[in-house]
Amino acid sequence: MKRPQIATFVLSDFQTNCFVVTTPGDVDCWIVDCGFEPDALLDHVAESGLKPIALLLTHTHSDHIGGVDALLSRFGAMPIYVHEAEAGFCSDPMLNLSALMGMELRVTEPDHQLTDGETLSLNGTVWRVVHAPGHSPGGVLFVHDESNQAIVGDTLFMGGIGRHDFPTSNVRDLRRTISEVLMSMPDEMVIHPGHGPSTTIGKERRTNPFVVQGF
Repeated sequence: MKRPQIATFVLSDFQTNCFVVTTPGDVDCWIVDCGFEPDALLDHVAESGLKPIALLLTHTHSDHIGGVDALLSRFGAMPIYVHEAEAGFCSDPMLNLSALMGMELRVTEPDHQLTDGETLSLNGTVWRVVHAPGHSPGGVLFVHDESNQAIVGDTLFMGGIGRHDFPTSNVRDLRRTISEVLMSMPDEMVIHPGHGPSTTIGKERRTNPFVVQGF
């Protein structure tokens, strides 16, 4: 089994985790989310001789898309994937929440829409796309079951959960995503969240107060 490698880059004052996904011996890679001030991530890709073949978005809040056009400028056009529920968000400051911070962020719109349950392949590794609404309507998880790894965006953090007080958030959906989707995963599943350190489902099942006590 090829075991995907997930390199984390913490970008900008938002401390947004963005990822480069590779497989041993291959140059093709994915970028998952690309936030503001992405130079460290982009330089790593270039200096490692990697070739980004797609940009995958866990969701389209501004701190996760602020560097999209810088990525495209550096490496050229590539497919951009987002869940169908957030089509149009990248170019709408109200929907991507940049307007709430006094910005008018508009970046290139994705050209591929994801649906729950579809699969994506990178160098022979197969990933499940799981719709995970709540923090945002089109939040998704990218899950590699064979190696027990998942990139989970702003759904679940070590000891915390994604905010659900934004105009496009829904607390009932977030409860369902965490209780029915994430907590159905095995304890060994390593999750890479959109902020903060990686953790495991087992650890969060036992110690995360929002999981243990509810919210």
